[in-house]
Order: sequence, then C-alpha cells, then structure tokens
Amino acid sequence: MEVTRVLIVDDHSLFRKGIRGILSAEPSIEVVGEASNGLEACEQAKHLMPDIVLMDINMPECSGVEATKRIKEDFPQMKIVMLTVEEDDHFLFKAIKSGAQGYLLKNLEPEELISHIKGIMRGEAPISKSMASKILLEFANISKTTPREGQGDRKELSFREKEVLRMVAQGATNKEIGAALCISENTVRNHLRNILEKLQLDNRVQAAAYATREGIL
Repeated sequence: MEVTRVLIVDDHSLFRKGIRGILSAEPSIEVVGEASNGLEACEQAKHLMPDIVLMDINMPECSGVEATKRIKEDFPQMKIVMLTVEEDDHFLFKAIKSGAQGYLLKNLEPEELISHIKGIMRGEAPISKSMASKILLEFANISKTTPREGQGDRKELSFREKEVLRMVAQGATNKEIGAALCISENTVRNHLRNILEKLQLDNRVQAAAYATREGIL
C-alpha cells in the first residue's frame, strides 16, 4: 500500500493536533511533521519532503501564501493545499496563483478531508464547493483557456463528456462524478483526458473555466 506523507502547517497547536489525529487514523496517510508558521513550513518541507502540505494562510512571521510560493520554487512537484477559514476572494486567488493545488475551508468533515487528500494524489485539485464558482469566474477570463498555439479548432464533446465537464466545473471530484453518472473513476479519468485533448487545454481547472465561459454549466 502506497502511503501519502503529509505536513501540517498552522499556527494553532490544537488545530494541528486535531488534524493529525484525523489523518493518523487512515492507514494510507502518514503525518510526517508539523509547522507553526510559514518559515517553519519551508524548513520542514525541505527536511521532510512530504507529498502534500496542508497550509494555513494567516500565520505570524511568514504567511501561508508566501510560504507556498517559496516551497513551489524549490520543489515544484510538492503538492500544497490551503486549509483555512478565509472565504475572501483576495486570499483565494493569491493562494492559487502562488502555486497551491487546492483551497479547502476548515469547516469540512473529517472524511471529506481524507477523501480530498487521496484525490490530490490522483491529480485532482480540491476546492471547497462554496469557493469553486469564484475561482472559475476568475480563471474563465484568462488567456490560458484559449487553444494552444499551432493547434486547430476544438473538437465537439460527446454528451457524456459534457456531463463530466459540467460536474468538474461544479467542483466535483472524480469519485463524486463516477457515483453520480454510475461509471468508474477510471472511466471518469478517461473522459477527462479526452476532454482536455478535444478542447486543447492543459488541466481540469482550465476545463472548468472553459465550461463556465461557454455556458456548459
């Protein structure tokens, strides 16, 4: 069984211990360390080399956003997910643009957190549903949703591919999409790969932004 190594970063000790307790109960997840601010997070990330960093935003000495930027510069393969109480658009966009793979609010259920962590290792980008529409509207206007240079017109999506794309744009995970459409997660991944190829896009965030802009929702 492959184990996912997690670093928890938050300036509240009680919260860190609570998250550690939740994750430690899952055999496929190992909490390898904790940090109480952004500077410690950078040091621990370098020393421990976790697969995933759960990062708070507002912390003393060095914010989570700044720490994310520094860590991603040195370790671009390391996955960082903001776990915060902040629902402000300003923090959301700064976190994503700094390199964070996801943005989750602290009011989620323990089983949701575990599910998101597993999803991250499958290539998903977890965003709390209450924040999904905000980030999609932001990214719907960026040039990344245009066809890549040198490629022709986008191909038409099938009915099933549009169903999958619609749920991606609503912030659903591959598991949730599969359950809703009565198909396997592997089939969902195949549909997503075809969608990206047909739309000439690079990832599911761009695909979701495209769906928002084109009215597929």
